Amino acid sequence: MKTFELNGSPRADFGKKASKNIRKSGNVPCVLYGGEENLHFQVKKEELRALLFTPEVYLVKLTIADKVYMSILQDVQFHPVSDDPLHLDFLQIFEDKPIVIEVPVKLNGLAAGVKSGGKLSLDMRKLKVKALYKNLPDNLDIDITNLELGKTVQVGDLRFDNMELMNTKNAVVCAVKLTRVARGIAAATAATGSTESQAE
Repeated sequence: MKTFELNGSPRADFGKKASKNIRKSGNVPCVLYGGEENLHFQVKKEELRALLFTPEVYLVKLTIADKVYMSILQDVQFHPVSDDPLHLDFLQIFEDKPIVIEVPVKLNGLAAGVKSGGKLSLDMRKLKVKALYKNLPDNLDIDITNLELGKTVQVGDLRFDNMELMNTKNAVVCAVKLTRVARGIAAATAATGSTESQAE
């Protein structure tokens, strides 16, 4: 999984007034938890854009007061009007402890059902996985070449090395749905087959 590097500086003051002053100065208050103690810090708002406004999922390498912490972004509070980030929560992660994180789904191949006139539907753009962070991929690749018309791929159908899927097993990840065109083709094929049988 890709790593996003972020620099922060420790916070000395806390409370609503202190947080407001941090935001006025162009920074965003943050907290890192999951380690021996919670660490409060701030980062420059402009450095967060590539982390927050992207479909990518990153491991975050935090450097705070010359110390490096590996983490994942757990929660973001946005301003209801401006959409500016107000506060970020990071979870510290360790090499020997599995983490639960959502990883984007990537569909590979041209589904057989699409060739027959169906429409491919991606119902789950990310799946929740449990794994050591060194085993996390950028995407979960799913081969849909053999996915027929009217068929689905469910979470329970999928297997990935060194990862456990945490979503409900019967949840539909993707499907090839019948369209009006596909129904017409199916009806025409059935009618042709019936005609040929009568001719024989």
